[in-house]
Amino acid sequence: MPEISNTKTIFSLLEVTNSIKKTLEKRYSNTYWIKAEMNKLNYYSHSGHCYPELVEKIDGKVIAQIKATLWREEYQNSNRNFIRILKEPLKEGIKILFLAKIAFDPAFGLSLQILEIDPQYTLGDLENEKRETIRKLQSEGIYDQNKKKLFPLLPQRIAIISVETSKGYGDFMDVIEKNPWQYKFFFLLFPSILQGEKAVTGIIAQLNRIQKVVHHFDAVAIIRGGGGDVGLSCYNNYELAKAIALFPIPVITGIGHVTNETVCEMIAHTNAITPTKLSEFLIQKFHNLSVPLQKAKEKIADKSKRLVSEEYARLESEWKLFRTTTSSMINTHENHIKNASYAIQQQANFMVKSNRDQVNVLQSKIHIATKFNRNQWKAALTQWQEKIQTQPLVRLKTAALALQNIEKNIQIMDPINVLKRGFSITYAKGKSVKDFTEVEEGTTIKTVLFKGTLESIITKKAK
Repeated sequence: MPEISNTKTIFSLLEVTNSIKKTLEKRYSNTYWIKAEMNKLNYYSHSGHCYPELVEKIDGKVIAQIKATLWREEYQNSNRNFIRILKEPLKEGIKILFLAKIAFDPAFGLSLQILEIDPQYTLGDLENEKRETIRKLQSEGIYDQNKKKLFPLLPQRIAIISVETSKGYGDFMDVIEKNPWQYKFFFLLFPSILQGEKAVTGIIAQLNRIQKVVHHFDAVAIIRGGGGDVGLSCYNNYELAKAIALFPIPVITGIGHVTNETVCEMIAHTNAITPTKLSEFLIQKFHNLSVPLQKAKEKIADKSKRLVSEEYARLESEWKLFRTTTSSMINTHENHIKNASYAIQQQANFMVKSNRDQVNVLQSKIHIATKFNRNQWKAALTQWQEKIQTQPLVRLKTAALALQNIEKNIQIMDPINVLKRGFSITYAKGKSVKDFTEVEEGTTIKTVLFKGTLESIITKKAK
């Protein structure tokens, strides 16, 4: 009962709170479907009860909040439904539609007693957020902007946003490090929370860090293990999706699930359903370049061998032709020399015989004339004897010198000796070139040197 003190009526706190309780129970006797965001779940494992903190926000600002109770049996039923429909347990940071009644306890104050939670509403809310994010990105014209980024032929330097202890990150690195072709990559981990509201700010912060050193990387990979729709709801966030869409280099994702593709996966340059598939995608990029490169290498080596073989065969042919031609020229000149030598010898013999006959006639004449002028005839005879003895020798020496000059000229004109002196022979289309008019600009010519051959292309000619 209230106390009466002078003119004041005084109530105890319990009396007031009991009055509030009675009024509320009378006014709010029904149950109500309420939508709110579960800011905290506050699950106690020893009792199995939960004491959620519920809020309502507009533009990120809390406009209403209240405590709630979720007793063990109701929690277990709701949690089973969430796992069955959303593939995720009941957790914090999601919007829920729940059936509750208003409760007031003098010791604990006002709260909502949750009787049932509808997982379909949460699923629908996630889809609404997803659709709204897609609409905004498309209206701004940036939905497919990251997809238009040119992906490197050899994506070797990758910035990774993940958690080092994540199973998805471990699977990704295991496949990369054990690839049978031993392709080498450079990875740098930028750690971040990967689910919940904090994942949005964490991933965006790491994207901003990477952007400061973006010239060191070929792509950014966002890697996460498996999860259900609720755990992946952060990847439908507009701000995160926009940051990925506008990123200056390709962003690739391996979020780790096979259904209900998130917006971040949709707008990323490349999306793989698992981290393992993402690592296989990068290895395949290496393979796509490595295999044609190896084939090109083999083709170049094979063609080079064939070209060398063909040129060697052509050189052998030219050498045989050169050797045959020079041998023929030497034989011809040798025959000329032999003929000339024989002619000189015959002429010398004829001259000797002719002079000998003249000497005999002269001796006869001298003998006849000695009685008239013995001294005169004797002097004449001596002169003729000297002439007969010296003239054939002089002619033979002259012929020998002429023969030596011919041999010397033949040796000088020998193509081998000509090439030794720095001269060369130029061929075009298999024929030697003697006049600049015989070839056109752009013609491939071969130059034979004393040692080796050269192949050239005519770029200019002049008289």
